[in-house]
Amino acid sequence: MATVPEDPRCPFCYSLIERPRELPQRKVVEFPIGACTYCGAVYAYDATGHNMGSAFIEALLFACNEDDYLAFSLSHGTDYTDAVIGNYDIITHKVAPDRVYHDRYVRGALVFVKLIQEFQEATHEKVKEKLKYTTPIIRSKLRSANFSKEKVRRYVANNQVDDLLALAEEDSRVINELQRMLYTPDERERWKIIDLLGEVSARVAEKRPDIISKLIRSLLQSAAYPGASAWGSLEATGTIISMNPRLFHEFTQPLLSFIAQENLWKEVIWAIGKIASADPSIAKYAFRALFDFLDNADPVLRGYAAWALGSIGFSDVTQKLKDLEHDESKISLWRDGELQEVTVGDLAHEAIRKIAG
Repeated sequence: MATVPEDPRCPFCYSLIERPRELPQRKVVEFPIGACTYCGAVYAYDATGHNMGSAFIEALLFACNEDDYLAFSLSHGTDYTDAVIGNYDIITHKVAPDRVYHDRYVRGALVFVKLIQEFQEATHEKVKEKLKYTTPIIRSKLRSANFSKEKVRRYVANNQVDDLLALAEEDSRVINELQRMLYTPDERERWKIIDLLGEVSARVAEKRPDIISKLIRSLLQSAAYPGASAWGSLEATGTIISMNPRLFHEFTQPLLSFIAQENLWKEVIWAIGKIASADPSIAKYAFRALFDFLDNADPVLRGYAAWALGSIGFSDVTQKLKDLEHDESKISLWRDGELQEVTVGDLAHEAIRKIAG
């Protein structure tokens, strides 16, 4: 006789639990979250069952109200306990009796963390408040009979931004088509597409941030592919983050990691500058790397770094920028919807003025 699937229950108090939900803030690796309404245990959902270590860290951090100092100072068995429910099927919200359920292979796991009462009392209300802003997991694709690749390209060519945004709200294939359009040898056209990807992503993220998280991961992966040209993917990532830093700021660190690749310096610095212009606080970790570029032999790198550092706003760089004020090297910088010809000295002067407030 086949075993009947069971409703998932908290492993600590055996109360029924709700389906995990998505946090509004997007991350590079995302684990939907939930909490037992009876005992306060927090759980994270790992869709594959192969990332339970990362899911555990996500659950522990969430239980500690994202206080990483507290989370990583706790001792297992003394300050918290953990548990795992395997064979969890997110679609039916059931614990399957076997790995195969409804002709599907069930890999999911719920990873639980329960803080001792002393710590839970300090964080529980804030955790409960954050859970109010979670949203149901949506995996359906946005599709519309109005979509066509030709229509997207026509809207782009004719600068019909409102029509493009409206179509993107109906069909996420607009995003895929814009991403393909980055692969153009026309530099101005590519910058135009980068700006449009930013606008479209901001609109779609209002209701489906998961789609934009997937896009950012795809852009970063395309830049990371060995021997491949980034083709605007890093600049597009920076633009998307800048349009909604509250949701997507977690992707700034993976973006900054490309600074290790010399052939991508220009793209990364511009992307960080774009983010800094929207929210300096999430770009501040790039300060040291950008500072060093002010001495680079390439005027584009010097100029981009000066522009970005002006937005970050740390006064430590002021003297270094003053040394560049008479640098007459001309470069092209995309900003405010156009490719502007400026000198490194101009950008250094602007940066000094910005930092001075």
